[in-house]
Amino acid sequence: MGGRLYLSLLVLCAVAFAGPARAVIYKYVDERGGCHYTNVPGDKRYRPVNLNSPPRAPGKRIDSGRASADRSRARRFVKQRRRSTTVDDFAHQIRRAARAHRVDPLLIRSIIKVESDFNPYAVSSQGAQGLMQLMPATARDLQVKDPFDAGQNIYGGTRYIRSLLDSYQGDLRLSLAAYNAGPSRVRNTVPRIPETVAYVRKVMRLYRQYLRAGSAGTRINVRQLVTLN
Repeated sequence: MGGRLYLSLLVLCAVAFAGPARAVIYKYVDERGGCHYTNVPGDKRYRPVNLNSPPRAPGKRIDSGRASADRSRARRFVKQRRRSTTVDDFAHQIRRAARAHRVDPLLIRSIIKVESDFNPYAVSSQGAQGLMQLMPATARDLQVKDPFDAGQNIYGGTRYIRSLLDSYQGDLRLSLAAYNAGPSRVRNTVPRIPETVAYVRKVMRLYRQYLRAGSAGTRINVRQLVTLN
């Protein structure tokens, strides 16, 4: 009986003194100096960000300004993740990228909807990041320093789909398949990868719905550059 009482008291103490659960935010700085934040690290280069106090390392001077900026940005990351977003939040960035890279804004909207459901902080299990789910290596190639910045992510992702459309002579199915599975896996047909087949089908269906609805007053005359088949 005494042992049980002791154990019960120990459990109660642990509960009483336990603090609230905190979201753990991770960060890494790429070779270009760009800072990347996520709550689901898909890359071994990510390190946890201390939101409470500056990181201390024995024998090293603390850059308090940088540590403070990291904590501020990480807190903003947590706060913004809790707010639901829609296509209206990114209409300006979509129009800008569409005009710059000659891609239908409705197509960009369709890709974002399927890739991240308009969550700018989405991270896949493979490590793809942001609205258009750019892999870290792809983001670097596209000169996207912060994949969680909506403008950079949309601009880079649109540039990428434009390059794929050019590579596949405007064939949208093949371009979408390459966007999902990687260009090395796509030749003359959509590869028989269940995830890729489903992805192409979802984006194509959504794109057609947007075209029929005539929504999003962001149209520009670029659809002739895409083959819908």
